[in-house]
Amino acid sequence: MACAEEFRHVPTGTLAMLAQRMGRAFVSAQTWYRLIQRNGWRRPRKKVHPSRPRNGIRATKPNELWHVDTTIIRLLDGTKVYLHAIIDNFSRRILAWRANDRFEVASTAILLNEAAAGRTEKGVPPKLLSDAGVENLNGGVDQLIESGLIKRVLAQTDVTFSNSMIEAWWRVLKHNWLFLNTLDSLATVRRLAGFYIEQHNSVMPHAAFSGQTPDEMYFGTGSEVGAKLEAGREESRKRRMESNRAASCGACSAKEAAA
Repeated sequence: MACAEEFRHVPTGTLAMLAQRMGRAFVSAQTWYRLIQRNGWRRPRKKVHPSRPRNGIRATKPNELWHVDTTIIRLLDGTKVYLHAIIDNFSRRILAWRANDRFEVASTAILLNEAAAGRTEKGVPPKLLSDAGVENLNGGVDQLIESGLIKRVLAQTDVTFSNSMIEAWWRVLKHNWLFLNTLDSLATVRRLAGFYIEQHNSVMPHAAFSGQTPDEMYFGTGSEVGAKLEAGREESRKRRMESNRAASCGACSAKEAAA
């Protein structure tokens, strides 16, 4: 029954009860789980549904594609803090962010002006990938689009891609830093978020960039970092090999001394 195609839609715990109803096996669900594991029985549950794409949308240069999103942080007293941020797709740099004790519809327009002010070059306006939240679809953002400052692209509407880059960064911010601290006030969240964003942008190297930081990728100042790190790794490998070859075990040393 565990390996039969006709029962592949039945969860194992339910299958134990179904077997009793059918008069075939009066044993507990725990016994089923134990026997399946012990005997290596494979339930015919292989999924044939297409898997999700592993790589999302990718920009080829800074300020080509931005992501904007809001996340909620719950404080110890149950109140909420709303974190709002814009991230550059190419460099993963946080371009602008805000933390408020209430949901503000104007946040996206404010952040877009801040992010645009930090652009190092002028030219084709960046595309803004966002969800269809009211903070992203309003008169303030529409004015910025009409002025030519940005172009808006709605995730899962105008394109098939999701807004996962900024959503993934929220998870990193929360679980790698914010949730390790006592979140007792809006001021605390602002201080902690500001520290982590500064570290993320300018200190922590990114594996996808061969060790460059988001700031270095965004401003184009870290082109030599990858080569330096590779040279350092190669030198370290050589030193380890020389050290290992020069070392000898106690038995060899005793033989050499006897000779």
